[in-house]
Amino acid sequence: MGLEKEKMEINVIMDEDEFNRSIEPILGKKPSVPDRDPENINAHLKVGFEDIIAEPISTHSFDKVWIGSHAVFELVKFIFYRFLTTFLAIPMAFIAGIVFGILSCIHIWVVMPVIQGCMMTLPSIHVIWTSLMDMFIGPFFFSIGRCLSSINVKTVQN
Repeated sequence: MGLEKEKMEINVIMDEDEFNRSIEPILGKKPSVPDRDPENINAHLKVGFEDIIAEPISTHSFDKVWIGSHAVFELVKFIFYRFLTTFLAIPMAFIAGIVFGILSCIHIWVVMPVIQGCMMTLPSIHVIWTSLMDMFIGPFFFSIGRCLSSINVKTVQN
């Protein structure tokens, strides 16, 4: 678990024969699918691999297409990940760190003191509120209730 100072290069080198042997089982086995067009009515709609790759038959090289496309894919993936890491991930991590620091500072120095101040004054506010209710609101509604209790409402049907 020491500090490694060397950078390791990772290369995948495959001989063409080895590549052909490793891919043969994949291409050789075709699942048994029932023929959905036994009378070849839709023969003009069937598309093959050669139609998609668009390689002329005279220069058709099945293995080289896969080797080349795999190499290009790995190269594009490497460059794309480096680009995303450099231009998106590092600045976003920096911005997220600054935002988190600002929110932590606001929480520590503003929000928590306000909550602590409210919690300290809550018992005295409770006592004042209770006495206001007992002195003003309670007697007011008690007298309104006595006045309105003398009113009788009768409904008469014709």
